[in-house]
Amino acid sequence: MMSPTLLFVFVLIYFLLLLGVAWYTSRNADNNSFFIGNRNSNWMLVAFGMIGTSLSGVTFVSVPGTVGSNGFSYFQVVIGNFIGYCLIAFILLPLYYKLQVTSIYNYLLIRFGKTSYKTGASFFIISRILGATARLYLVINVIQLFILDNMHVPFWLITFVILLMILLYTFKGGVKTIVFTDMLQTTCMLLGLIVCIYLIMNTLGFSFSNAIQSLHQKNYTKVFNTDVKSSSFFIKQIIGGAFLTIGMTGLDQEMMQKNISVRTLKDSQKNMLTFSIISVGVNFLFLFLGGLLYVFAASKNLSIKGDDLFPTIALSYMPGVVSIIFIIGLISALFPSADGALTALTSSFCIDILDLKRNTFLTENQTKKIRQGIHILFALIFFLCIMFFKWMNDKSIITLILSVAGYTYGPLLGLFLFGILTKRSLQQNVLMVFVCLAAPILSYIISMNATTWLNGYSIGIELLLINGLLTFAGLLIISKPNAMDKKNS
Repeated sequence: MMSPTLLFVFVLIYFLLLLGVAWYTSRNADNNSFFIGNRNSNWMLVAFGMIGTSLSGVTFVSVPGTVGSNGFSYFQVVIGNFIGYCLIAFILLPLYYKLQVTSIYNYLLIRFGKTSYKTGASFFIISRILGATARLYLVINVIQLFILDNMHVPFWLITFVILLMILLYTFKGGVKTIVFTDMLQTTCMLLGLIVCIYLIMNTLGFSFSNAIQSLHQKNYTKVFNTDVKSSSFFIKQIIGGAFLTIGMTGLDQEMMQKNISVRTLKDSQKNMLTFSIISVGVNFLFLFLGGLLYVFAASKNLSIKGDDLFPTIALSYMPGVVSIIFIIGLISALFPSADGALTALTSSFCIDILDLKRNTFLTENQTKKIRQGIHILFALIFFLCIMFFKWMNDKSIITLILSVAGYTYGPLLGLFLFGILTKRSLQQNVLMVFVCLAAPILSYIISMNATTWLNGYSIGIELLLINGLLTFAGLLIISKPNAMDKKNS
C-alpha cells in the first residue's frame, strides 16, 4: 500500500496542473466567455470532455460495484442513454440553435412566458445542487477514508480546499475554461480506467478472452433482465434510460451549456453523437472492470462489494502505481461534474432568475461582479450540502439523493414535451406552478405503492417518465387553445 502522504502529493500536483490550464484559457475572458464560451468551442473537445461530465465519480466508484449483484444489467440503461442522446441531437439541439439561447430555459420563456421559464430554471437549480453535491460527497469521502484520515486532515478542510480549487479555476473563464479542463480530466480518467483494467488482468493472468470467459462463467456478463415485474426489466431500463438522458442532458443547463457553446448546429450534433458512441464503450469498460474486481476479490477471499470494492482493492491490494492511477482517475471523474455544475448553476441563476442578460442598466463590469458573487455563493451552498451528507453518515443517502433526479427533472420534461408537442398556451398563474409541484408528489405516492396497487410491479428508472407524463397531463388540463389557432379555426 502506497504512503497516503505520497498519494496526496500527486493530488496537489494535479490541482496545480488544472490551475495552470485555467489561467491559460481564461485570459481575456468576459461574461460571454463564462456563459457560452463565446460560441467558439471546438466540437471535438466538447464531445471528449463531456464523457467525464456524464460519468462522474459515482460512475467511477459505483458502476463496477454493481456487477456482483446485477451483472452487466446496467448496460440496459446505457442502451437507453444512447437512444436519448440521438433524440437530443435531432430534436432539442435544432430548437436551441434556432432560438440562439444562452440558457436553454429561454425556450420556456419564449413558448409560455416568465412563470414557466423561472419554474423550469428553479427545478434545474434544485436538482443540480443535490446531484452535484452528492457526487462530490461520495468521492471526497473516499479520499478522506483512504488517504486523509491517516494524515489526520479533517473532512471539512479537504471539502473546503477542493471547492476552493474548483472555484479558482472556473471563476474567470467559466465554460471557456471548462471545455479544456474537462478534456484534460477525461483523458486522465480514461487512462486510469484502461491502465487499471490492464494491470488487474495481468495480476490475474488473464487475456481479454480469458477474462470474458471467466466473467461469463460467474454469470457477470448477463445484460438483459426479462422479469416484467422487476424494477430492472430491460424494456423499462431502456425506455427509462432514454428519458433520463433527455432530462439530465437535453434539459440540463450544465450539459447543454457546453453543446451550445459550439459554433454551429451541425458541429454540435457531431459532438453529441460522437460523445454518445464513446460513452457506450466507456460504460462497458467500467462494467468489465467491475467483473475483474470481483474475480480478484474472490481470489483473495475478500468479502468487499459495492462502492467499497474498487477503492479498497486499488488502494490496499494492488501495487503503488495502481493506487496513484486510481486516485488521479477518481479525481478526474469528480471534477468535470463538479466544475460544470458550479458554472451552470451560476449561469442559470444569473440569466434565468436575475435576468442579467436583459438588464440594460448594468455595465459589463457590474454584471461580472454580480456573477462572481453568485459563483462564490453556490460554492458555499455546495460546502454546506456536502457537510450535511457527512453528518448523515449514510452511504444510502447517495442513492436517495441521486434518485431525486427522477422527481426534479420530471416537471422539466413535462414542460418541454408540452411546448414541443402541442400548440396550446398556458396562463401565467399559480395553477402551472401547482401542476409542476403536484406531479413529483403524485409520482412519489405511485412509486411507494406500486407493488401493492399493480400486483407486484416495481417502479424503477421509468419514474422520470411517469413524472413527466403527469406534468404533461396537468398542463393539458389547465391550458387553453392558442389564440392564433382558435382564430384560424
